[in-house]
Formats: sequence, C-alpha cells, structure tokens
Amino acid sequence: QVQLVESGGGSVRAGGSLRLSCTASGTISGISDMGWYRQAPGKQRELVAQITKRGRTNYGDSVKGRFTISRDNAQNTVYLQMNSLKPEDTAVYRCNAEDWIIGSTHWGQGTQVTVSS
Repeated sequence: QVQLVESGGGSVRAGGSLRLSCTASGTISGISDMGWYRQAPGKQRELVAQITKRGRTNYGDSVKGRFTISRDNAQNTVYLQMNSLKPEDTAVYRCNAEDWIIGSTHWGQGTQVTVSS
C-alpha cells in the first residue's frame, strides 16, 4: 500500500508564507503525478497544484503566481511553497498521488492552513 503524510501546516497572518511537505511511503513504484488539493468547510474541494514525475506543473487559478509546487523523486516527497497568503487560502490541504499500477489516487490525511487578516 501507499501512505501519504503531510506536514507544515499552521496559522499565519495574511501576507505570510508556509511550506507544506508530503512524503510517500510503502509501495511507491507506481506513483506518477502528485499534487495538492484543499477544502474549506462548506465548500467544494479544489485543485491547488499538480506536478508530473518529470516536473511539469499545473496550478489552480486562485493560486497562480503565489504558490509553487515541486517534488524530490529520490525522497518521494512533494512540496508546496505558499507565499502571499490570503484569508481565502484557509482550508485543509491534502496531497495526492496517482498510481498507475492500481489505477487510482492515494490521499494524505490533510494538514490545516489558517490565514488570519
């Protein structure tokens, strides 16, 4: 099985920065794309950023220019650098990983990000 564990969440003031990390463990040979999603209470889950194994990135419109996704394949880790944070960024952030072997997506447990005005 694959397990994804996020870290780096917390509380910051508007304009501040956080760096989230997500490390995969277990049977990881089938992992391809990795990414970050977020969901605030009462709202739909939305894409934050994705990155392919070869480094191609895709961002949600609301975070373009402020967030940067990266990955270290040797460490089986994906990162999300979040700058210029806004209160609207407050949500639970979860990482995911596409698995070509089983044809499904693995999800982390989530980490809370809270941005105060």
